[in-house]
Amino acid sequence: MKDRDEEEVRGYREFEDRVDQLKSPLGAKTELVDAAVKAFSGTFTLHELERACMGVSRDMVRKVLRDLQKAGFVECLGRGPGAIWQKKGNTLKRG
Repeated sequence: MKDRDEEEVRGYREFEDRVDQLKSPLGAKTELVDAAVKAFSGTFTLHELERACMGVSRDMVRKVLRDLQKAGFVECLGRGPGAIWQKKGNTLKRG
């Protein structure tokens, strides 16, 4: 019985190690959204940006867009779910 308990504990530790390996590095999702915004040649919608950033939550995409907007890199040309976003200037550099 003791061997079985030790084996279960070892199995759980291995599982935890594997889950830790699956986590994204800090800032990876933000960088993914930044790169997707840079890749758009003209205007884009939130929905288009979400499709370009699979695996990133809508809340995270919105947060990054707000940050980019506050920094003056993008602007929103409307309101609501169909709002159009556009890059300002030629480059997006975060500093």
